[in-house]
Amino acid sequence: MIWWAWMILGAVLFGAELFAVDAQFYLVFLGLSAALVGLAGVAGIAMAEWVQWLVFAALSLTSMFTFRRALYNKIRGNVPGFKEGLAGEYLELPEDLAPGHQGRASFRGSDWTVVNDGSDPIAGGTRVRVIRSEGLTLHVSADSE
Repeated sequence: MIWWAWMILGAVLFGAELFAVDAQFYLVFLGLSAALVGLAGVAGIAMAEWVQWLVFAALSLTSMFTFRRALYNKIRGNVPGFKEGLAGEYLELPEDLAPGHQGRASFRGSDWTVVNDGSDPIAGGTRVRVIRSEGLTLHVSADSE
């Protein structure tokens, strides 16, 4: 293939990863490999077409198995110290909430349904801890910090 065809293939693969598909960074490495084969052509390195495909495959596999997991974990949030979910967060209830009942509260700029998972009633204006979240429902307890 001509060098510019490799560059176009690389750009299409990058674009597919960024805008259309959540391929977990597989297409990024395929696109990078295609761009590197295209850059080799720009640099004047003459290769038969089968050699270009072989280099593309070797670069793709090597880069995916070497770098993909670390990069994916770093960007997607599986980094030490990153807390996933809302458990452990605190919010203030605007109204009284009996055990097992639900109400509404503002949290992080939006309204949520809150359910009292504790065995004691919670008075309005009390700061409560989120035990777990299920969709747009927060299960809370009157535990203090």
